[in-house]
Amino acid sequence: MQYDYVITGRLISKLRKERGLSQEVLSGLAGISRSHLAMIENGKKNANVNTLWCIADALQMPLSQFFLMLEQMINNNGGKELC
Repeated sequence: MQYDYVITGRLISKLRKERGLSQEVLSGLAGISRSHLAMIENGKKNANVNTLWCIADALQMPLSQFFLMLEQMINNNGGKELC
């Protein structure tokens, strides 16, 4: 299995929408700019671990849970269920 930052962005977008948060709100909670979050969600930017930690915290989940969900998405059709 290989890390895929495009699928990472899809997962962040999915979780954000499930929680009813806008990019503006989630980026504020995570302490990053809205444009940075948008680039991560669109697969145009690869987030570092610190940024992922902040996003997971803003989504009220441990980073380990986020990575478990990410692994499942990568293993299940490369995250195509979110397309």
